[in-house]
Amino acid sequence: MTDLEELLAQAQLLLPWLRNELVAMAQPWRLAQLGLIALLALLAWGIGRAAHPRMDAWMRGRPLTPPAARALVLVRDRLGLIAFAVLGWAVAAGMAEVTWPSRSHLLGLAAQLAAVWAGVGIAVRLIRNPLLRRFARWGALIFATALVLGQAGALMEALDGVAVTVAERRVSLLTAARGLLALIALIWLARWALAVLRRRLAGVEEISPSMRVLTEKVAAFAIFVAAAAAALNVAGFDLTSLAVFSGAIGLGVGFGLQKVVSNLVSGVILLVDKSIKPGDVISLGETFGWISGLNARYVSVVTRDGREYLIPNEDLITGQVVNWSYSSELVRLDVTFGVAYACDPHAVRRIAVEAAKGVTRVSHDPAPVCHVTAFGDSSVDFVLRFWIHDPAQGLTNVRGAVFLALWDAFQANGIEIPFPQRDVRIVETPSRRREAPKD
Repeated sequence: MTDLEELLAQAQLLLPWLRNELVAMAQPWRLAQLGLIALLALLAWGIGRAAHPRMDAWMRGRPLTPPAARALVLVRDRLGLIAFAVLGWAVAAGMAEVTWPSRSHLLGLAAQLAAVWAGVGIAVRLIRNPLLRRFARWGALIFATALVLGQAGALMEALDGVAVTVAERRVSLLTAARGLLALIALIWLARWALAVLRRRLAGVEEISPSMRVLTEKVAAFAIFVAAAAAALNVAGFDLTSLAVFSGAIGLGVGFGLQKVVSNLVSGVILLVDKSIKPGDVISLGETFGWISGLNARYVSVVTRDGREYLIPNEDLITGQVVNWSYSSELVRLDVTFGVAYACDPHAVRRIAVEAAKGVTRVSHDPAPVCHVTAFGDSSVDFVLRFWIHDPAQGLTNVRGAVFLALWDAFQANGIEIPFPQRDVRIVETPSRRREAPKD
């Protein structure tokens, strides 16, 4: 028997149930319940349309947290189904009190379906991936509907009847659906566990940022591998049969993914030796910025102009990197300038130091210092050295602020900043007459 014939045979099991339901529909009480269901559906639709704007206005007037706001939006979008479920149960309960329970069975069944559909629609919104959410929604709706109608067993038999054979192992739609649902549930649980772990690690001050990132990466790898293995086990795959496949993957990684593996290993080394950590200010070639994130393959460096450079981990291991905040965020900067020879160099040193101290970002401990460095052709040359505690805020801007402070201080104290001058003298000499050549 082929798979198609087997599927048709399984579908034929549903025919008696459909025949009985269609015959039962023709009964007067069934027809009355169908009309009542249609009336309640119309009433519930009107209730949902009327309550939608009122609920929006109520939500805008409340200081709601983002999770609470999202939950209320999910409920608001399903007010019609919720209203139908409440009205259906109420009317079915009232009819059960005054007449036979069987005469309100169909109405109660419709109310259960509305409640289940509303619950499924709210629950699947927890899945962020759109594709997985779509699969989970339709799968849950089909299974929940069959469960409410009492046909879950027939549905599972029909799904189990459609199967293929892979490596002497029978894989049916039922086992594939079980594996997919298990994978979705386990991935959601893994994300939740990682979020809890991340919050716990953020509150532990004894752990350095690099070790915190390493712990998160190792935990994420272990949790997702365990989730995938559990999903395969639920789907009926023997994990020992994947040994040959994993060996082939390892061989392919060794030959074709050397750079990827090198970057992965380099990332682990960077996290373990703590040479690079989030928030550090580094210079690598012409790139200067602070580290915003450490990833498995690359390091994200954000510059002052808003650009984000993704630098491979291997480059940080094998190349020369200037870490401005490796052991301390205290950074020294130099500003050179010159004054005219007519100015007092002792006063210039004092005025320059006071001007640098007036800049907000310049540290007072250690304090700025100023030294004479040379007697130049046109000026006496000085170097002003000062320290800052926040290199991540930029270096050029603080140098510019110090230069402006020097300019204002020199203008206020009459100190001249010279510029190169050259004197050109033109000396006139008696011109010699050229004697005409003799014939």
